[in-house]
Amino acid sequence: MLKITFHGHACFVLEADGRRVIIDPFITGNPATDVSLDRLPKVDAVLLSHGHGDHLGDAVPIARRDAATIVATFELAKFCEKQGAVAHAMHIGGAHQFPFGRVKLVPAFHGGQIEGDDTGRYTTNPCGIVATLGGRAVYHTGDTALTLEMQLLAGQVDVLLCPIGDNYTMGIEDAARAVEFVKPRTVIPMHYGTWDVIAADPEAFKRQVAGRAEVVVLKPGQSHTLA
Repeated sequence: MLKITFHGHACFVLEADGRRVIIDPFITGNPATDVSLDRLPKVDAVLLSHGHGDHLGDAVPIARRDAATIVATFELAKFCEKQGAVAHAMHIGGAHQFPFGRVKLVPAFHGGQIEGDDTGRYTTNPCGIVATLGGRAVYHTGDTALTLEMQLLAGQVDVLLCPIGDNYTMGIEDAARAVEFVKPRTVIPMHYGTWDVIAADPEAFKRQVAGRAEVVVLKPGQSHTLA
């Protein structure tokens, strides 16, 4: 059984088999979140798609608090280590089996600058994350444009977490095409409505998907469970 909890913007907690991981933990300063850092349950790992502030967020404080491992691209992992966190460095195309499950990093088209890196030394490629916990594969696309590479995951993903907010990422039309490419069982929209510039209607997205997958719209604090 896999439980997916949305905490606003692009932040999700995945729980299965007594393990818990958080993806892109933008909590402090997030106007759309439902939870404060002191109320966030203990996690085993922090998975990062890229280093922009609305995704890197509270990764280092959470990792240090919980003795959790940050999993990220090589440069971003090294940046987090410099901040006092334990990190496991990976890169796009690579996969690794952790105690909580398997993580594979896949391509994403976006910017790679890391919030807080004033030197530019750690600038890296953004990525998508395919995390397998409890026998279910979850593809968190990160911030990305629509990419042909998504088709390589067709039929391999149970849940797709994808942005619909446009401007910085895919909008509704391209996100619906991403569903066609990936062919997930379930899709959960993210990265919309946090600010006016990424306002979007998830019900319009549901109509665009038109039955090609189950669309589950979560409000911050709500969860979806896969048996």
